[in-house]
Amino acid sequence: MQNQLPITLLHWIVALLPILVLLFLLVFRRWKGPQAGPVSMFTAWAIALLFFRTPFETLAVASAKGVWDAIFILYVIWPALLLYKVADRAGAFEALRLGIRHFSRNRLFLVLAFGWVFVSFLQGIAGFGVPIAVAAPLLVAIGVRPLYAVAIALIGHAWANMFGTLAVGWLATIKVVELENVTGTAFQAALLLWIPDLLAGFTIAWLFGRMSGVRHAWPLVLIISLIHGGGQLALVLWNPVVSTFIPATVALGALYPLSRWERYSEPQDIESDVMQERKGKNETEEREPVMGLWMSVLPYIVLAVSIVIGSGIPQVESILGRFEIGLPFPETTTGYGLTTEATRPYSPFSLFTHPGTYLLLASLIGWAVYRAKGYYRKAGGEKEGIWSGLTGNAIPASIAVTSFLVLSKTMDDSGQTNVLAFGISAVSPPLVYAFFANWIGIVGAFITSSNTASNILFSPLHDTVAQTEQALSQTTLIAAQSTGGAIGNAIAPANIILGTSTTQQTGKLGEILKMTLPWAAVAAVLTGIVTVLINNVTFVR
Repeated sequence: MQNQLPITLLHWIVALLPILVLLFLLVFRRWKGPQAGPVSMFTAWAIALLFFRTPFETLAVASAKGVWDAIFILYVIWPALLLYKVADRAGAFEALRLGIRHFSRNRLFLVLAFGWVFVSFLQGIAGFGVPIAVAAPLLVAIGVRPLYAVAIALIGHAWANMFGTLAVGWLATIKVVELENVTGTAFQAALLLWIPDLLAGFTIAWLFGRMSGVRHAWPLVLIISLIHGGGQLALVLWNPVVSTFIPATVALGALYPLSRWERYSEPQDIESDVMQERKGKNETEEREPVMGLWMSVLPYIVLAVSIVIGSGIPQVESILGRFEIGLPFPETTTGYGLTTEATRPYSPFSLFTHPGTYLLLASLIGWAVYRAKGYYRKAGGEKEGIWSGLTGNAIPASIAVTSFLVLSKTMDDSGQTNVLAFGISAVSPPLVYAFFANWIGIVGAFITSSNTASNILFSPLHDTVAQTEQALSQTTLIAAQSTGGAIGNAIAPANIILGTSTTQQTGKLGEILKMTLPWAAVAAVLTGIVTVLINNVTFVR
């Protein structure tokens, strides 16, 4: 394959062109994913036909595989957004906000509670910009200055992107790359993701009150990070799908006993530029929530219980997993002799143990209970239907994800990914490449505002580099890529614009980047160092 593929500067540049087109359209032309994705996909098609001797049949099969992989991912996205809308329209998040707020009068505790713990919980269940859109206004509501509110939400949610939304990023990764060590890759990714999580807690405390804030918050940060990072690290060995959702939920629950600690229950005299004087209604004048705190998290309790029963009991999982769906695809080849073997079936999945089924079940039960108790009427959620609110977010996400997956499969099956990988490995020493592997993930997330999309685009690249470079581990490179994809969400322009629009700070993208870029740079350097260490210590060829 290496001998037949044209490893020339011209072919390397044209193979990179679909990514460059995507970067140009998203960053410089300010297009959105649903617009830029299809254009980049068409670019990859044209390059495959004109420069990589790809027959139409090969192109059609690769595109069909991308669409099939997208269906698997979309069955997570739609139910996840549905679950969020079911709870939001019923007033569950407002009840949860007030419930957390009444725990403590300590401002730094509340900022960490909303800007790190609660936003991670939201990323664990919804993702796709929902955590930023919800948490940033909530931070403003408790007195945080709008620009800080956006920056804090961006930093706080980033670590949870890879295995959040019931591990949609992970599920996409295993669709585009055949991992040599599935469990090892998930474990190393969780280990590396602990870096941006811990760094997020300390950074938010630093933004709040510099060293005074760090000194006051360090016990809380270590405890929550132990729940987040330690819990995720343990759970990926059992089921990566719930490895962020469950720890993020436990951390949310841990806020109550932590708020009883005198250190975090009473106000502290810490000077802070983050907070502003609140205008309008005070706490006593706010409208009472339509439901209690525990009722607000009912759908997520149902979600957790159903996952534990369906995936944690071997007998139940065996019964539910018998029904699988998959499609056969024929062998394809290109004019340069790159052959993709036939698969029968290709990428099958079990419908009844799919994360989307658990999300759908939790959504239906939550909707039935909330409707029976009249919460939609009381909260005014009947004015805008759940379905209309859902399609407005889910359809654009579906177009973007589908086009990215087709783009990835086209580049992979036509040989474009291979040429990129061979070119990079030829000029980059192994340790240097290992250090910068997570930076590639950051660039992908910066371009697409998605850990999932970043992994779809660049995991095949790392896979090919690992196959051609004897000193690099595929397991470690994919883990680093996944961590970089998470970090990059804190500096992605689309995410920043989403936050600034929900806090009425439109046009302040540069000011937000000044706060999130240093955090992302430190996280990238630390992740790169640890990646090199892991690659050297655990690499076995």
